[in-house]
Amino acid sequence: MKNRWLTFIKERNTLWRIKWAVVLVCLCVFALSLPAKLFVSPTSFVIADKDGHLLNASIAADGQWRFPYQEKVPEKFVQCLITFEDKRFFYHPGVDPIAIGRALLQNIQHSNVVSGGSTISMQLMRMQQQHSSRTVFNKFTEAILALRLEFSYTKNQILALYAANAPFGSNVVGLQAAAWRYYGRSANELSWGETAALAVLPNAPSLVHPGKNRGLLLQKRNALLQKLVANHTIDSETAALAALEPLPGAPKPLPQLAPHLLNRFKKDYASKKITTPNGATSIQTTINSSLQQALNTMVLQYHNQLKGNQINNAAAMVVEIETGHILAYTGNVYLPQNAALQSNVDVLASKRSPGSTLKPLLYASLLTEGSILPAQLIPDIPTQIGGYTPQNFDLGYDGAVPANRALSRSLNIPAVRMLQQYKYQKFYDVLQRCGFTTVQQPADFYGMSLILGGCEISPYELAGVYSSMARMYNHEQANKEQWNTAQWFMPVYMPATTTPASNFTTPLFNYTALWHTFNAMNEVMRPGEEGLWGLFSSAQRIAWKTGTSFGFRDGWAVGITPKYCVVVWVGNTTGEGRPELTGINTAAPLLFDIFRQLPRSPWFHVPVDGFMYLPVCLASGYKAGPDCTLVDTVMVSSSAVKAPLCPYHKIIQVDKTGLYRVTANCVSPEDMQQQSWFILPPAMEYYYKQKHADYKTLPPFMPGCVNESIRPMDIIYPEEDAKIYIPLELSGQRGKTVFTATHRNAGAKLFWHLDDAFIGSTTRFHQMAVSPEPGKHVLRVIDQNGESVTRQFEILEKEKQ
Repeated sequence: MKNRWLTFIKERNTLWRIKWAVVLVCLCVFALSLPAKLFVSPTSFVIADKDGHLLNASIAADGQWRFPYQEKVPEKFVQCLITFEDKRFFYHPGVDPIAIGRALLQNIQHSNVVSGGSTISMQLMRMQQQHSSRTVFNKFTEAILALRLEFSYTKNQILALYAANAPFGSNVVGLQAAAWRYYGRSANELSWGETAALAVLPNAPSLVHPGKNRGLLLQKRNALLQKLVANHTIDSETAALAALEPLPGAPKPLPQLAPHLLNRFKKDYASKKITTPNGATSIQTTINSSLQQALNTMVLQYHNQLKGNQINNAAAMVVEIETGHILAYTGNVYLPQNAALQSNVDVLASKRSPGSTLKPLLYASLLTEGSILPAQLIPDIPTQIGGYTPQNFDLGYDGAVPANRALSRSLNIPAVRMLQQYKYQKFYDVLQRCGFTTVQQPADFYGMSLILGGCEISPYELAGVYSSMARMYNHEQANKEQWNTAQWFMPVYMPATTTPASNFTTPLFNYTALWHTFNAMNEVMRPGEEGLWGLFSSAQRIAWKTGTSFGFRDGWAVGITPKYCVVVWVGNTTGEGRPELTGINTAAPLLFDIFRQLPRSPWFHVPVDGFMYLPVCLASGYKAGPDCTLVDTVMVSSSAVKAPLCPYHKIIQVDKTGLYRVTANCVSPEDMQQQSWFILPPAMEYYYKQKHADYKTLPPFMPGCVNESIRPMDIIYPEEDAKIYIPLELSGQRGKTVFTATHRNAGAKLFWHLDDAFIGSTTRFHQMAVSPEPGKHVLRVIDQNGESVTRQFEILEKEKQ
């Protein structure tokens, strides 16, 4: 008996163990039945403006319009959905026994399945499991999963998941996608009638098909409206008006306000340049939608104006200086139906030749270094540097031009000479520190062409550099002569979630240099290429610069105020050049039209630190020397203390009449008087006096007097060690090159010798056409007084690449 009892107890314990093991297994299965992430289907990429309004969206990878999950569900939709699908949603644990009992009774009474008794949680699990048939087993599985779901998610989260993943007919998934596809606006902006129509669709998505089942959809929607009246959610008048609203028809196109920014977001997302909460494929951007629409319209208008000249593409962006926020981003004229335009190319992110748009950076660099003063004269004469021969846009020469005027007039030769003084290797480093990531080749690859568009940059990075310059200057007083690198960054289209730590260092450009640079860019009178400035009169002061790439392939304009930066590019994405495709003709008008859309901004404040007042020669712009006659006091960078003295004012001796120069060798001291005279070197003087009628040339020497201190003549072309290629003419014979010289005595006669062989003489106009053989040569020019000047040069067999 005892053994039987022991056996019974053992068997009973074993049975209990089995039962508990089964329970434990069931609990484990229950606990693990819900995946960590419920829905893994790809979602659309969506961008909204700064106020949350939709700008653009793209279809998901599986061909569905499926917007990413949003935490907040519109209250109207919540009320409609619960009233229609699950009126006890907030009270049951995922399964509603009352609804199941009612469904069983109705199905038995009708001998058919007329009601499923599914809750919203169960329907969500059916979507997650992708059950296509409504079998008893599937219902049981959905019920178990719904119970499990409610353990991990709040009721509001379940509603949000439902709204994001419910089918709404055709290839539309989710409430927000349905609202935009069927009604052309956000779900938050829908009326009761529109919301009610969408609330009944997930129960039967095919009802939305145009031309089919419209009567049944209308019946379901209006019945729901009456239920909302019955439960006092809306009043009868609201329901009556809602019942008059039209049903959703064929899907509408989504907004296409910033397609290129959407593509930029997709690329940045894929490359992990940006991260979003929970990896969402939707973001709220910094874009101002009204400004974005205005910018799109203006770019399209300019496209229509320029396409007659086969200039097909344009791009522009607006950046807020203080925050670096991109307020508007039009990467190209957007006409995707015209494949030839290549509208999908985002020019703002593309590498293009910058033309003259980098010149202000060189000017600021030289001022920061103290190598030049703001209005210091820069030679503007025929120039050849290592085989590189720059030309001004108008193919002319000024002889000498103030540095600030050279910048405002965008003269190429003075820019190259300033780069020669600063060194292109140092300027290359400046561009790297500025953040131009597309300047990727070594400095020697670009050489002197670096300042005239010989590299490639993107309009986006150009906007980043100029907006950072303005931002840094705006913070001058707080930075106290230092450079806070946290304030130098590229434009952003997503608001920053953190503030970078301040990092103070030596300025790349000092604040006084930036002040002078901005003022040079704001010059009122712009002759030459930019002589059409008067067409762009504006109510506010703007520091602006245009650029034109070689071959008329790119037209640029960049402008800044203390509040805004605007960059415009015009051209062809194919790289085809066109006549009249210059920055001033094509890009500048659009730049100023954009600024007219922006609030006015005051001009930059005067620097408060890091400057000094320096006496400056009014004629030369150099630091005033002892012989300068007219002197002004100018605010300059503290580094300008090492600037050189004026080299052009010299003391000369003249006779008492002032008509002749004399020396102590020919007249007595009492018959001489001293005068300070502004004397440019012969080559500079030759062109300078043609543009400046008030320039006084040196008086001639009194007969019998000889001066040994001032060189009377110079060879303008060729320069020393020039390398010259003379192309063949149509006849097959080698052509000629024209050498040019100048003499202070307008009536002087010059004798020309090539390799010691006499080749001719000239009077007044000193030019000599010659055709030397390939190889090295020596040119010597002698005047009637025996004064001479020589040049060594080389004639190339083939054109230098």
